[in-house]
Amino acid sequence: MKITPREYQQAIYDSVKEKGNTLVVLPTGLGKTLIAVMLIKDKIKEGRCLVLTPTKPLAKQHQNSIMEILELDAVQVALITGEITPAKRKDMYNTDVIVSTPQTIRNDIEKKVLKPDFSLVIFDECHRAIGDYAYTNIAEVLDDKKTLFVGLTASPGGRMDRIKKVMKALKIENVEIRSQDDPDVEPYVQKSTVTWVQVALSPHFKLIKKELDSLSSKYAKRLAAMGYPPPIKHKGKFMELRKRILESRHSIKFPAMVQYSVLLHVLHMSELLETQGIYPIRGYIEKIEGKTSKSAALLIREPTFANIKRLCSKDEDHPKMPILIKKINELDGKKMIVFVQYRAQISRIEKVLNEKGISAKQFVGKKDGVTRKIQEQTIAEFREGKFDVLVASMIGEEGLDIPAVDAVIFYEPVPSEIRSIQRRGRAARLKEGEVIVLMTRGTRDEFYYYASQNKEKRMKSILTGMQKSETPISGMRRAGKKVKKMKKELSGQTKMSDFN
Repeated sequence: MKITPREYQQAIYDSVKEKGNTLVVLPTGLGKTLIAVMLIKDKIKEGRCLVLTPTKPLAKQHQNSIMEILELDAVQVALITGEITPAKRKDMYNTDVIVSTPQTIRNDIEKKVLKPDFSLVIFDECHRAIGDYAYTNIAEVLDDKKTLFVGLTASPGGRMDRIKKVMKALKIENVEIRSQDDPDVEPYVQKSTVTWVQVALSPHFKLIKKELDSLSSKYAKRLAAMGYPPPIKHKGKFMELRKRILESRHSIKFPAMVQYSVLLHVLHMSELLETQGIYPIRGYIEKIEGKTSKSAALLIREPTFANIKRLCSKDEDHPKMPILIKKINELDGKKMIVFVQYRAQISRIEKVLNEKGISAKQFVGKKDGVTRKIQEQTIAEFREGKFDVLVASMIGEEGLDIPAVDAVIFYEPVPSEIRSIQRRGRAARLKEGEVIVLMTRGTRDEFYYYASQNKEKRMKSILTGMQKSETPISGMRRAGKKVKKMKKELSGQTKMSDFN
C-alpha cells in the first residue's frame, strides 16, 4: 500500500477489525477513504468488496483512490453505474472491488443481476441511510455474519433517534468518532477561521416583510381556529403538520389543507425575502400565478398579495449581496465556494459577480439542461483555475474533491448540522482556510444558525458517549443525560426548544 496511515486512522482500523460493524465519524478531509482502503486490502482476500457512495462523481473519485493506493487496475476495481447495460454490469460484478451508487446495486440485487455476497461493504456518507434510501434496502438483504459493514460520515445527525436509525439500518453497534480537537487528530488539522457577518434588512425589504407577516398571521389564526395551530417558527414541525391534517377523518380536513397550503406559500416567500432577496420571490410569485389549485386562487385574490407583488417589482438585491462582493474582493486571488440554498438566487449571484469583474460559475444539480458532463466540466475548470468562485447548491456539500479551496462562504446558515458541517469541510483541507457565514439579523437566518449549532453540539455529545461506553445502549443513556444538561446551559442564549 502506497500511503502510511496516521495514528488515528490505524486506531480506527484496529477498532473495526476487533469490534466489527462500525460507524466512523471523522471531519471532512481527514482521510475516511484511506481507512476504507485499508479494510478493502484486508477483506479482499475473503471475497468481493463493495463501496457505495451517493453520487457518480464521488464514485469515480473513490475508484481512482483505491486503484492508486492499492496499485490495482480498472479490471480489479470496477466502477458500475446505471448507464452500463445490465448484461455488461453482470460481467463486471465478477471482480475484486465494486464501486457504485446505491440505486444501481439495489436494483440489480432485486432483479437477480447481482448476488449480495460481499466480505465488506463501505457505506460512504452513511447518514443517508434513513427511510427508503437505497442504503437501507441493500443492508437489509446482506448477511452481517458474513459481511463487514462500515459507515463513513462527517456528521450522522444531531438527534439520538436519527443516529440510532442509521446504526440500526446498517446493523452497526461500534462507534469511532474523532473531532479536530482530539490529540491524535489535531496535528493534521488545518485550522479555519469562522466569521459571522450580520446584515440588516433595508427599509424596502422591511416593508415587504411587514406585509408577509400580516398575511401569515391571518392564515395561522385560521388554521388554529380549525384545531391545527401551526408551529411557524419550526420548519420541520410545520411540514409535519401537513401529515397530521391529512390523517384526520374530520370533514374539516380539506378546508384546513387549503389554509395550510396558503400559509406554506406565504412562509416560503418570507424565507426567500429574509435569506435570499426579491428576485427569487418574483419567480415564486409567477409559479403561484401559474397554479390552478384552490390555495393558489385564494392567495392570488388577497389584496395583500397584490401589494407584495407590486413591492417586489422594484429592483433591489438583498443587503447580503454587497457584503458578499466586498468579502470576495478582500479574498482576491483565492479560490472560493459560495453555498446558496435556492437555485434562482444561485443564478442571480453568478450574474452579479461576473458583472462586477469576479469570475464565477454556478454548480447545481441535474435539472433544466444541466448534465453530469456539464457538472464534471465545471469542476475541472474550477480546479484548473479558469474561474475563482464556485457558486454551489447543496450538491457541492458532499463529495467534492477540490483541495485548493481557500474559503467557503455561506450565503445563508442552514438548520441542518449535517449540511453545515459538510459546507465548512470544503475549506481548510490541505491548508488554512476561512469560513464566512452571512446572516440577516432578526430573521430565519439567526434561527437556523442556532439550530445547527445546537444540533452539532448534541451530535458530538451523543457519539462521544456511545464511543466511550461498553455497550451502545449505556452510551446512549449517558449521552442523553449530557444532552439534557447542555440544553439547560443553552436555554439562556435563545429559545432552543423551538428547534429541537
